[in-house]
Amino acid sequence: MKFQNIPYQRPDFQQIKTQFEALLSRFEKADDAAVGDVVLKEINALRNDFDTLKNIASIRHTIDTKDTFYKAENDFFDEVSPELEDYISRFYTKLLRSPHRRELEAEWGKQLFTIAELSVKTVNSTVINELKHENHLVSEYVMLCASAKIMFEGEERNLSGLSPFMQAPDRDMRRRAAVAYWGFFEQNKEKFDELYDELVKLRTKIAHKLGYANFVQLGYDRMLRSDYGPIHAERFRELIHRFIVPVAQRFRRRQAQRIGVDKLKYYDHAFSFPSGNATPKGDARWILQHGKQMYEQLSPETAAFFDYMVDTNLMDLENKKGKAGGGYCTYLANYKAPFIFSNFNGTSHDIDVLTHEAGHAFQVYESRNFQLPEYSWPTHEACEIHSMSMEFLTYPWMENFFQEDTRKYKYTHLTEGIIFLPYGVSVDEFQHVVYENPDFTPQQRKEAWLEIEKKYLPWVDYDGIEFLEQGGFWQRQAHIYEMPFYYIDYTLAQMCAFQFLKKSTDNRSEAFNDYLRLCRAGGSKPFLELVKYANLKSPFKAETFQSVLENVENYLQEVDDRYL
Repeated sequence: MKFQNIPYQRPDFQQIKTQFEALLSRFEKADDAAVGDVVLKEINALRNDFDTLKNIASIRHTIDTKDTFYKAENDFFDEVSPELEDYISRFYTKLLRSPHRRELEAEWGKQLFTIAELSVKTVNSTVINELKHENHLVSEYVMLCASAKIMFEGEERNLSGLSPFMQAPDRDMRRRAAVAYWGFFEQNKEKFDELYDELVKLRTKIAHKLGYANFVQLGYDRMLRSDYGPIHAERFRELIHRFIVPVAQRFRRRQAQRIGVDKLKYYDHAFSFPSGNATPKGDARWILQHGKQMYEQLSPETAAFFDYMVDTNLMDLENKKGKAGGGYCTYLANYKAPFIFSNFNGTSHDIDVLTHEAGHAFQVYESRNFQLPEYSWPTHEACEIHSMSMEFLTYPWMENFFQEDTRKYKYTHLTEGIIFLPYGVSVDEFQHVVYENPDFTPQQRKEAWLEIEKKYLPWVDYDGIEFLEQGGFWQRQAHIYEMPFYYIDYTLAQMCAFQFLKKSTDNRSEAFNDYLRLCRAGGSKPFLELVKYANLKSPFKAETFQSVLENVENYLQEVDDRYL
């Protein structure tokens, strides 16, 4: 069934609650593990029914935020989802206390119980109203960003539509595009500040009601991080500062020399070569055709997967007015169908999205036969290994998209992969500061961001763009508003993905087999066990940094970037 033909009807939530109550009672009264197992499967089916309809509504809402029907449906799920989470938490409590736990753990694996132990800490009936309010505030942020209507070069554009101009060879054009982009945030800065201030205070209130000292550990528990915590993250940030920041700073200096400017400004960051950035040589339809060829040649598994995605219209790729920003992959459990959402805009990012989001989609497609919803996806930092590694595994096919610009693309993609790491941990450290100091004013948060920038991003020069010089850059990062503490995940995964680059260079077949095994494990193991399962080194170790940097440097030394 093609996505546009998938039926949607708002679920009867009162009926769902009645069914869930009955199932919880049956599970608690189960005479043996076999009966408990049957009820568990029925609970999972009920959850999948709800999640499938919720994700259909969310996809259709983000494709067109002006559609009033799906806006109302999205609001409905914002309202009722926390109540379902409370039912799931009650189920987890009964699962953990089950007299048949040993047999159920043998059947379903230890990870289900680890997830249950973390999840029961994060939701209960006392915080349902606050969770509803949090959902509505997050949706308000998405709608605010999607509302951008910026007149630029004679046409009304959204935020994604300005990206090509921010990579233009003409420096004045880049600066004007950046001023226009950030002008939207400047015009709405009070609303952005109010939204985040309310989210921070609300999340802190939730944490206190659940018995946490502040939101930090609650944020980690929400992310289901069972084998590392804030101390590990702090040490990881220190390794980034020690090993990566000097290399990234050197890459920025080389970029300034390459594009012929005395000092690199913020609006120069996205411009890599005096002859222009690498761009795909065709439109969205052309990219999709070449993507299909690429995945057919990569492996039989990726061929079957991508044919399915194309044949059933499980992708919405092009930027258009009213569409929410960014890109994501989600999953329709009842159809065992991933869905990819993005905003193609004619830059190399279109290909990054095609590989990155397809990495997510391929993983959940390969995990589609797990009967537990908990195992469809792993935790987010493991999810990002699938996406970021797919970007590298598809390197041999980049010439199909970029043709004479292929070396440009790979050089930029690799160097930006390194340069991203300090920014990624800046976002993480910022969130720790914010939630450890929930009474900070909006101005104090911005001052904290500027201090963190000086530490990790010493090359940044905003060239008089007032909103940025006052510390507002982080407000474009949707993760900070939508899913707190979801960002260090990208940096941890990048350190793993760089290892897949080396593995695929040394032995492509072996690398893909490790990758496929990782995808098929889904969420059945915690993060560090999945890393080991894929024959990767822990990103928390200094020797991993040394190995990764050596490999990337060797790769880049083969290219004289001055002549690209």
